[in-house]
Amino acid sequence: MQLKIEKTQIYNHIHILDEREQEVIRWRFGLMNEDEKTQREIAKELGISRSYVSRIEKRALIKLFHEFYRNVPKKDRI
Repeated sequence: MQLKIEKTQIYNHIHILDEREQEVIRWRFGLMNEDEKTQREIAKELGISRSYVSRIEKRALIKLFHEFYRNVPKKDRI
C-alpha cells in the first residue's frame, strides 16, 4: 500500500522533470503500467552507461523530493 502511495506521488509530480529524467523514473518505478527495470536494463535501452542512469535517477529524485517538501505545510515539516 505504501509503495502505491509513493508511486502516485511520483506520478503526480513527474511533470517537473525533463524528458530523460521522466523516462528513467517511469522505468525504475514501473509507472504508466510498465514493469520496473534495473539501471542496467535502462542503460541498455537508452544506449548509455549504468552510472549515467544512476546520476539521472539521483538528480530526478532530488528534484521530486524538493517538490514534495515544498508542498508540505510548514507545520508538518520535520
